[in-house]
Amino acid sequence: MRAIIVNKEKKRAELVERPVPEPGPGEVRVRIRCAALNHRDLWILQGQYPGIRDGVILGSDGAGTVDACGEGVYSQWLNKPVVINPSLNWGENPHHQSDQYQILGNPRDGTFAEYLVIPIENVYEKPEHLSWEEAAALPLAGLTAYRALFIRGGLHPGESVLITGIGGGVALLALQMAVQVGARVWVTSSQTQKIQRAIQMGAEGGFLYTDPQWVQTARKQMGMIDLVIDGASGPSVAAYCELVKPGGRIVIYGQTAGKIQDFSTARLFYRQQAILGSTMGSPHDFERMLTFWSKTKMRPIVDSVYAVTDYEQAFARMQSGEQFGKIVLGF
Repeated sequence: MRAIIVNKEKKRAELVERPVPEPGPGEVRVRIRCAALNHRDLWILQGQYPGIRDGVILGSDGAGTVDACGEGVYSQWLNKPVVINPSLNWGENPHHQSDQYQILGNPRDGTFAEYLVIPIENVYEKPEHLSWEEAAALPLAGLTAYRALFIRGGLHPGESVLITGIGGGVALLALQMAVQVGARVWVTSSQTQKIQRAIQMGAEGGFLYTDPQWVQTARKQMGMIDLVIDGASGPSVAAYCELVKPGGRIVIYGQTAGKIQDFSTARLFYRQQAILGSTMGSPHDFERMLTFWSKTKMRPIVDSVYAVTDYEQAFARMQSGEQFGKIVLGF
């Protein structure tokens, strides 16, 4: 089978031939139809994760058809269209992951291959209304966005929320879900066109975070808000405390802009604000996220689709930061 692996020494991805894996007890083999890129894949190539396994097959997101079942798995799963939950070994505590927690694609082989063997508990029936490309776009970013919004962020209909870095997978899916439940949504970006597209999707407005006065402009337009969903961290966190009302929440699921800087806790404790960390989610979160998308019939935004042989172009597209939605590989 064709697979995209990590060459750790060269810090690059390579398309190679690998043997087709066989499922063990409690596992299924999925014939991958589509897989989606995440920034995590780039960071693995750049050596920014501990314990990166040389030659590991990349990819956390995927959708396909079950074509083999291991011992102990009901044969009714054969030929079922499925999506894959990339969150492995979450554990029993719904509040946080276990010490054995992993994300598919390192150190365990991931979805950037024609076949994937995965525990049956990580396989879910594909929502019927989604195409293969859309189904592949949903798992990692959809799970992250759902938990950040509703489990950690506690978003309720009618509340106001600022979603930063619109255009990326998590931010866009968070926008779609927040609008769907009746929240008032604003966004930030470094590109005006991305803000305009977000407004077309239901956002009330947006702000260029490259503008030194963006916080003042946001305060005038939004007023005080209930919730911030942020994947960048860095120096902007202090600004979020100025925008969030007393008792409000800031949920951080990433650190692309680096560590929090120039941060005074006085505003945080005096206003009873909360800064909450969030990453991925439990199996129950994943199931509820899929149910949400199935019931609402919403569709994830797919930026572009590349053949597996054009994987270098797909990675270059993600590296450029120009995407609006998920970048998908077709197998």
